[in-house]
Amino acid sequence: MNRKQLLAVSFAALTLLATGCKKNMDNPFLTEWGTPYEIPNFEQIKPEHYMPAFEEGMKQQLEAIDAIVNNAEEPTFENTIVAYEYSADLLNKVSGVFFNLSGVERTDETDMIEEKVIPMLSAHGDNVALNAKLFARIKAVYDKREGLGLNQEQMRLVEKTYNDFVRGGANVPEAQQARFRELNEQIASLTNRFEQNVLKATNAYKLVLDEAKATSIGLSEGQLAAAKELGNESEETKGQYVFNLQMPSWEPFMQNCSDRELRKQMWEAYSTRCNGGEFDNAALIDSIVNARIERAQILGFKSHADYVLDDCLAKTPEAVNGLLMQIWTPALKKAKEECAAYQKMILADLGAGAKIEPYDWRYYCEKLRKEQYDLDEEEVRQYFSLDNVRQGAFDLATKLYGITFEENQNLPNYHKGLVTPYEVKENGETIGILYMEWHPRESKASGAWMTEIRGQHKDINGNNQIPIIMVCCNFTKPSGDRPSLLTADESETLFHEFGHALHGLLSKCTYPSLAGTSVPRDFVELPSQVMENWCRNSTYRKTFAKHYKTGEIIPDALIAKLEAAATYGQGFINTELLAASLLDIHYYSLTEKQPIDVNVFEDNYLKSIGLIPEIISRYKSTYFKHIFTTGYDAGYYSYTWTAVLDHDAFAAFQESGDIFNADLAKKFRHILESGNTEDPMQMYLAFRGQEPSVTPLLRDRGLL
Repeated sequence: MNRKQLLAVSFAALTLLATGCKKNMDNPFLTEWGTPYEIPNFEQIKPEHYMPAFEEGMKQQLEAIDAIVNNAEEPTFENTIVAYEYSADLLNKVSGVFFNLSGVERTDETDMIEEKVIPMLSAHGDNVALNAKLFARIKAVYDKREGLGLNQEQMRLVEKTYNDFVRGGANVPEAQQARFRELNEQIASLTNRFEQNVLKATNAYKLVLDEAKATSIGLSEGQLAAAKELGNESEETKGQYVFNLQMPSWEPFMQNCSDRELRKQMWEAYSTRCNGGEFDNAALIDSIVNARIERAQILGFKSHADYVLDDCLAKTPEAVNGLLMQIWTPALKKAKEECAAYQKMILADLGAGAKIEPYDWRYYCEKLRKEQYDLDEEEVRQYFSLDNVRQGAFDLATKLYGITFEENQNLPNYHKGLVTPYEVKENGETIGILYMEWHPRESKASGAWMTEIRGQHKDINGNNQIPIIMVCCNFTKPSGDRPSLLTADESETLFHEFGHALHGLLSKCTYPSLAGTSVPRDFVELPSQVMENWCRNSTYRKTFAKHYKTGEIIPDALIAKLEAAATYGQGFINTELLAASLLDIHYYSLTEKQPIDVNVFEDNYLKSIGLIPEIISRYKSTYFKHIFTTGYDAGYYSYTWTAVLDHDAFAAFQESGDIFNADLAKKFRHILESGNTEDPMQMYLAFRGQEPSVTPLLRDRGLL
């Protein structure tokens, strides 16, 4: 859609809205919310409100930009950079609600809105980024920035705004701009379809067992209760036991099911999602990868990875591969040792000729864990009720940063009964709003994430806007009188996403585009991953790990077992993670467009780096949402890159002799408060006092 068409759409929308003031008042996006802390008035928002609000938001931004470029005064920081920074307030307002709620409440209506609005937003973004007059004014301020007397945050904003425009195509030759726009719109639409397919394919499969079968295959009482609860959610399966492809159901099944054929069935359903059939993503991957190659080269980069990493700490694909291979080599060696142990077990169970397969790995891993460490995952769960783990995360934030969390069910809520709102306070003042939801449902994306409905910033009048944060997970639901019980790994997931939330909640920045989590992708995981270290620290665990029935603190004997088994299975865990990270970089390091047969491409590359056939990449390509939808393209390495930092950061607390060291917490809080207003690595060095070392990571994972 070109500028003329976009303005025509906006004009049509405005005409519809111009039937009187009351019509505007009927759309909650076009007025003040009138709620506590200007939280979106979720109950008033209807699907029909989104498109007019999107269109009005785009129209208002174009009008603001017209005012900037037609300003007769010479470009200044205020009349150009600041004016542009706040030009999309309404568009950000509606986007912050729609795209976050569509991830947790996806319906046919939201799918239709996405399919319509995403190409419009892509075209609108290009209309802004390729506005030559606007870029000329931004460049004029950028060129004279050193002499403007700007403070550090203002200087950072000028440089980021200029770089964003360059990376958005401002220097693309006019002859290539039409193709550049076409590629942006194509990528936006393709990635949206990819995500929709993954959700639909995940929801499409269910394994249904009768009571006799379900109770004969080695599953625990808790797993059976959860499966029966799933069965009772539908009239078709009432009274039966249902297992699906969501992690809280699938992974315990794969760990404990003694029926190999059922494990194979569940494995194939999981690992072949979107690889052919109704929800096929293979052709989409071919198109996405090739479109990104072409777009990167229009922008002057060899590959999409070179384009992405130029704006990150890593800078180059070579640097990424260099770090990953430092960990890949010892991880793969350990994975082969694990495989040999499981191979002996399957021979003992099934006799000569039996061979360990990917669908056997989790089963024998869990079996050997119980034998070697007398560690039963079901026993561990008893001490990690969701409420206790969540409170443990809250208490840690209080210890480190002095903030508290007060549940407030009177706040507007997008799904009452399933979502809990909290006011986050410091010295009695509310500094943020936190929504937390924990359990899977068919309308909700899989996985775990933190997101911002509104990021912290100061508005154009200097008034502080507190952040509105969502934390979304997919943990096992309560069943009967049994609360939601987490594994040790799931407990770390909760702390991880809560760490992201703290990054948003503690932000103290002026400008929206620099605030909170707006740091480079290979730094954004530091605030989240560092929290995992406290979660698995034995001293801190004992403050929140309490038996869900008796309230008994987790026994020292069980703590000792967890510590002894801390590095158990790390060959597999790191190998599958690194395989996915390396595969991601391999896709996006391609420098020539080419037909991509996803299965051949993936298999050939993973064989070339030595991945053993008993393990697959953590995500196979056709459901690898991180790199084909959610902004981790050429960036999945970030989890490992940042793991070096988070283990090194926690080592600082350990070396001080106090894992709650107030001085170190104050220094680390500066990282959380500063968003992208300073160079991230300089902030880290100021905290740590030395270059980060990979040694703590390798030591903690048993890979030295």
